[in-house]
Amino acid sequence: MSRIGLDDIHRFAVPSDPALRPDGGAVAYTLTTADPEADENHTEIWLAAPEAEPRRLARGSAPRWSPDGRTLAFLRPVDGKAQLHLLPMDGGEPYALTRAPLGAGPARWSPDGTRIAYAGPAGPEPDPDAPVVTDRLDYKADGAGLLRGITTHLFVVDVASGESTQVTDGDFHAGEPSWSPDGTRLAFAADLDADRDLRPGGAAWTVRVSGGRPERLTGPELLCGGVWWLGERLITAALKGGPVGHVRLYELGPGGAAEIETGLDRNVMTGHPGYPGASPALLGDDLVFCARDGGCTHLYRIPGGELATKIVPEEVSVAGASTAAGRIAYVAATPHSAGEIYLLEPGEPEARRLTAHAPGDADLYVPERRTFTAPDGTVVEGFVWRDGNAATPGPLLLDIHGGPHNAWAPVLDGFRVYRQILAARGWTVLAINPRASDGYGEAFYTAAVGAWGLADTQDFLAAVDALVAEGIADPERLAVTGYSYGGYMTCWLTGTTDRFKAAVAGGAVTDLTSMSGTSDMGLALKEHECPGDLAAQSPLTHVGRVAAPTLLLHGESDDRCPIGQSEQWFAALRERRVPVTLVRYPGASHLFQGGGRPSHRYDYNERMIAWLERWVSGASPGLRG
Repeated sequence: MSRIGLDDIHRFAVPSDPALRPDGGAVAYTLTTADPEADENHTEIWLAAPEAEPRRLARGSAPRWSPDGRTLAFLRPVDGKAQLHLLPMDGGEPYALTRAPLGAGPARWSPDGTRIAYAGPAGPEPDPDAPVVTDRLDYKADGAGLLRGITTHLFVVDVASGESTQVTDGDFHAGEPSWSPDGTRLAFAADLDADRDLRPGGAAWTVRVSGGRPERLTGPELLCGGVWWLGERLITAALKGGPVGHVRLYELGPGGAAEIETGLDRNVMTGHPGYPGASPALLGDDLVFCARDGGCTHLYRIPGGELATKIVPEEVSVAGASTAAGRIAYVAATPHSAGEIYLLEPGEPEARRLTAHAPGDADLYVPERRTFTAPDGTVVEGFVWRDGNAATPGPLLLDIHGGPHNAWAPVLDGFRVYRQILAARGWTVLAINPRASDGYGEAFYTAAVGAWGLADTQDFLAAVDALVAEGIADPERLAVTGYSYGGYMTCWLTGTTDRFKAAVAGGAVTDLTSMSGTSDMGLALKEHECPGDLAAQSPLTHVGRVAAPTLLLHGESDDRCPIGQSEQWFAALRERRVPVTLVRYPGASHLFQGGGRPSHRYDYNERMIAWLERWVSGASPGLRG
């Protein structure tokens, strides 16, 4: 067995979108692989089953079984637009079902299997050269860019004829649809407020498939992020009272929305880009959902009248799940894998792993879970990657997650191979879940609201000090890195302390004032995350103190944390002649680390390692160019 190297970043095949066949006997899923020669990511539909080797079915993504299990619907590009395709499982080639001018979204089969609903783009074909005119703030979105009047609406396609009907219309974006048990209505989440760009919102709605005005099911006190018909039960995941806090599950009925008691002070995770989790589902009569606990994202079930219990108690990060015939299939990353498909059968104490897509010949450093106490008595958790035989004290990299309401997990991250490579070179990598992280209760989750940098700095420094005191970390060889909010804290720490010899900031936030006017979520950031004095919470206010050589890595098409944030930091450091390099990744959005070009992911890791070795270890940069 060998240690992971930079080239291994291309070997991580990542499964997602598990879809359990209605009889529970097989799992269809999306497998994403990197093609470094073409500099592209490829998606394929695979099938896994007990006692059988996984096999490839077709090019495409987002598989969904018909109710009788005889047909698989999935997405595949046609002329650059995603279209729904059908694959007959008793033989035959896949064929296109839709020819939507702007493309289609993932399939939702009707209960009788005769129709498919999806949420997809609607509107005129945009002219990329036409002027973009807007009178609202929601005119762009990270990953999509300028929306140019395109909205997302619900469509229903007849499976036999391919005829498509648009069910919703108007100046709003409809979320993913869910069919009523009788097949006459669709439930979805949407914000129909004309001023939705000025205040966060979102309600649960239903609409008749035959057409008509949507019917609102929830009041303004709930901010709904998804709605699902699970048998006869209509479930929504929502925030109550404001946009910052724990998502909870509610059951909708004639009397309104009733919160489902879980017995957990934990955040429900329904799965979003950059965040693990899965949509809630039924396992028999039990409600199944994901929630984050101590950095890990677990599956829970609620038996009738009881509180939630963990289905999978191990150190895992679940990112996708599906139920059928009393079984549950899910994708989970572990300390030894960046993600595999698992199947849990009724009465079995442990799930069975059905796939082995991760490199099987790698000798991995498994993180150690640690706790640290900040000066004010707050206990924070973290994870340490290191070679137990490394010389001590040695160099240390403090690695800070984004969000800030996200969390590091003690699992293998196939996009951050720098942790494994640095550990093999004698480094210690310290990943901390500071206050504002998810998985430690709602009070902890909201503890840094209005106090970015002010409340959480002590959490990071206390952990670093502890490893220095233990003789693991050399106080003269400390470095810091982070992405998004982690990039913010990287710049904040180098501007307010002199502890770090080098810094690598990815997708950074440096000036909250300009950020609030240029980010696709700028107003929400200003009003709900950082209310008050933006300058006092901005790293740029303290840039005059920065001495640490800094590498800035940023996607040019980042609309969440616009590249101007790194440009300002770069200009300020260069003017003061602090060693600084700005790397711009053309066409890359905020989430390019996970879903961008393979060459960009490789370059990100390679440049980070070279920068740290140069400025902390004194080694040759060793970069290709």
